[in-house]
Amino acid sequence: MTTELNPDSLTELLEQAREDYRDLVARRLTLDLTRGKPAPEQLDLSNGLFSLPGERYTSEDGTDLRNYGGLQGLPELREIFSETLQVPTGQLLAAGNSSLELMHDCLVHALLSVVPGAESRWVDQERIAFLCPVPGYDRHFALCERFGIEMIQVPMTADGPDMDLVERLVAEDAAIKGIWCVPKYSNPTGVTYSDETVARLASMSTAAPDFRVFWDNAYAAHHLTGTAVEIPDMLAASTEAGHPDRTFVFGSTSKITLAGAGVAFFGSSTANVQWLVSKSSKRSIGPDKINQLRHALLLRDKDGLRAHMERHRALLQPKFEAVARILQAELGGTGLATWTSPEGGYFVTLQVPEGCAKKVVGRAAEAGIVLTPAGATHPYGEDPRDAVIRIAPSYPALDELEQAIEGLAVCVRLAGYEQQVR
Repeated sequence: MTTELNPDSLTELLEQAREDYRDLVARRLTLDLTRGKPAPEQLDLSNGLFSLPGERYTSEDGTDLRNYGGLQGLPELREIFSETLQVPTGQLLAAGNSSLELMHDCLVHALLSVVPGAESRWVDQERIAFLCPVPGYDRHFALCERFGIEMIQVPMTADGPDMDLVERLVAEDAAIKGIWCVPKYSNPTGVTYSDETVARLASMSTAAPDFRVFWDNAYAAHHLTGTAVEIPDMLAASTEAGHPDRTFVFGSTSKITLAGAGVAFFGSSTANVQWLVSKSSKRSIGPDKINQLRHALLLRDKDGLRAHMERHRALLQPKFEAVARILQAELGGTGLATWTSPEGGYFVTLQVPEGCAKKVVGRAAEAGIVLTPAGATHPYGEDPRDAVIRIAPSYPALDELEQAIEGLAVCVRLAGYEQQVR
């Protein structure tokens, strides 16, 4: 990644970086780029929820939503999200506010009860492992760590996880029970899985008969350009390949409406849906169907959902453009960094020289710019190359974001040139 420089030029660049860093620290900034939260202006787009559902409390079929029941969730809301999540309405559950909660529950239920196609509970087996594409989503890794599930790293490519490695590992090892996938605008790289990758995930042979693809389609509707990127229907593909129970689809409105008061979704085969409903019925009489009604009334239909997401794009796109513009201006041609230019999702991945990510994040923190910890994109919080930094541009105001990225670039130059001088 680095560019060869003569010693005199390198010394001058390092001294300039040190001076720029002293100036940065003197500004006493307090800026936070840690998590991909919607900005207040994005949350304002859904303020209509507060006046809904008014005096209405029945679904389209006349069901009284104030009462118990309805474990599968509100049919009209499931219909709105069916196309986006690529799950037939009858095989889609609408639940509480968090898809992470649904992923957690699926793991717990698989550990403590027999999933369709399994011979025994996962907890009764000597070893359980999951494939973890890296860089990846830290909360997926945290779930595995919480339950003692071994994590096997698989490199991400421009088309998704390295499928040659994935196919070899799952064919050889019956302890591998699943793989984490963020198939569209992946967190944090922004990669969208290719048609071939989806087909291979759907059809590959696995030593474990109860292997599951945890298809976390978190950014299914979160486009950053005027052209919506589409992916093949994984649920249909796995069914056609003879593995109808392979795919667990997850999604939510967390970055669509109100992050803390949205609706999460689970979709899968009829057998898997019945399995999850039967287990969930032991801990809940039913989800918040009034909140689901609010969402259905706010979004109205599939076209309403698309229009709502266009309003999100209008707020987010300038921020991602600012990140790309500043990184190019400050680091382009230095050989010190590369970065992604996602077409959707919530993150930009910055790659710095090997051994520098923690130093960059630490320098930034000293200057008042808080970033996601280096290593969060890898299992157990350890990036073996110490080179990946996740940037979350969504929450800060545009002027604050610009200051943060300019400051981050200073930290990259300082850490990168210091390493070269050594």
